[in-house]
Amino acid sequence: RVIGVLHLLYDHHQRDLSETLTELQHRHHHLIISSTHVHLDHDHCLEVILCQGRVSDIRALSDMMIAVRGVVDGNVYFTTPL
Repeated sequence: RVIGVLHLLYDHHQRDLSETLTELQHRHHHLIISSTHVHLDHDHCLEVILCQGRVSDIRALSDMMIAVRGVVDGNVYFTTPL
């Protein structure tokens, strides 16, 4: 088991983007510990999602979320719990 930190930068004007990202998080709730949503400016939001689970599962979720139309930037970082 690892801890994953996923960040997503996206255009909040993109139609249905927020709903799609929320739906993906709900479908994978067993991986998600917490999420934070920040309004950066008039057009962009930053979402930081903390996950716990297998690398392959977290990577699959992050790949799906980063691929959503309107996501400008995203990456996932891993660390092991102490």
